[in-house]
Amino acid sequence: MNMDSIEASNSSPNPSFALRSTTTASATQINKFLRSTSTKEASFSEFPYTPPRRSSPSLSRSLHASPVSSPLHFLSPPPSKQQQQQQQLSHGGGGGAGGDPHTTYRCISSVLKKDGQILSIAASNGLVYTGSDINVIRVWKLPEFSECGQLKTKACMVVALEVSNDRVYAAYGDGKIRVWQRTWDDGLKHVRLATIPRTGNYVRSYISGKEKMTKHMGPITSLAINVSDDILYSASVDKTVKVWRISDLKCIETIQSHPEPVNAIIVADDGVLFTASDDATVKVWRRNFCRGDQPHSLTVTLPAKYSPVKALTLTPDGAVLYGGCTDGYIHYWLKGWYSGQLQYGGALQGHTHAVMCLASVANYVVSGSADSTSRVWAREQDGHHTCLAVLVGHRGPVRSVSAFSGRFGEDIGDQQEGCTICTGSLDGVLKVWRVTCVNNMNRCSTTSGCEYFEL
Repeated sequence: MNMDSIEASNSSPNPSFALRSTTTASATQINKFLRSTSTKEASFSEFPYTPPRRSSPSLSRSLHASPVSSPLHFLSPPPSKQQQQQQQLSHGGGGGAGGDPHTTYRCISSVLKKDGQILSIAASNGLVYTGSDINVIRVWKLPEFSECGQLKTKACMVVALEVSNDRVYAAYGDGKIRVWQRTWDDGLKHVRLATIPRTGNYVRSYISGKEKMTKHMGPITSLAINVSDDILYSASVDKTVKVWRISDLKCIETIQSHPEPVNAIIVADDGVLFTASDDATVKVWRRNFCRGDQPHSLTVTLPAKYSPVKALTLTPDGAVLYGGCTDGYIHYWLKGWYSGQLQYGGALQGHTHAVMCLASVANYVVSGSADSTSRVWAREQDGHHTCLAVLVGHRGPVRSVSAFSGRFGEDIGDQQEGCTICTGSLDGVLKVWRVTCVNNMNRCSTTSGCEYFEL
């Protein structure tokens, strides 16, 4: 396989990274989608809210140092260039003076395929799927991270990916979802199954005047799967969430979820649906089979401190919900032990631009931002959070992220824990990172502040 490795720049990230131009035919729809990502600080003017100003000296240092859990925590000064070099030499890219000496992290792979902006990443069974501006979904094999396949369609711009039960679901810029079946007979193969909505169903619905019930009227932004209920959810900038029955790929419900574009959705193991929107809220929905045509009912609305919410993730046990916002904050809510209700827990500060993607694995939370960096946060046993690493190297906003426990899911021993992280950026580069943390009394030993690593 021919992979073009590149060296990441040592220069500071460019927050005003320019988005690629698109074809005239789909410019209107795609521009709507790109505006919803809020990758530029100037785009904040579109919202009726005023995010915190980033001009103060204390906040300008937040790229290098982050509070433990609250934005009110004092920020520690960034390490000098000499300290950064010493850290890289003595710890392989992590740890060092004033930070966590037990954490190391480094970029182990950097790939440029000239596919345009990388917009989506999904992982399953030792495979990583990446979607971009073009009509090809690339398949990568772990742990060597070599390309082992491609999924091609006539449509371009893969904006969301999900993998479940050996099925790959990909949402495209044309508002449709393509489905593949993954098989392992005589090697890895992907067989195209269907397009959602099905063409025949869409034509009949259009003739009968019900096309709005079966097709999103704007680009899709996110996908989520409820395995136990055989349900696929799709969110869109058209302010709705559609519910698709996986068995026959039919739309069985349209949730009028928010008054503004829906940017992210996620489903808990108990079937609870969370939706995040530009209206600066996260909504919680439950499914009641006795409600007929509209079984999903709103249970609670979680305000996100007046900032549009662009990304969501849940801890593996479903106990903590995280929401990444355009003001750079990551707000989180805790699930009560007895009531099961979500209560506001605090915010993680560090990013200087919009948080565009989130992932959670074990006790780690990984965030990607329009400031061109990713951050790795550790959730401690007492509920506090510590920033373990700032991953620097992309030249554009980090649009998608995926994380795995250990070294590509392998057991790395009782004395170490960590995760492997894949990040995709609008600069067209796919990076793989390795974060390792040495156990101390069965927990990750951390101190205040976080380390800063530049490739």
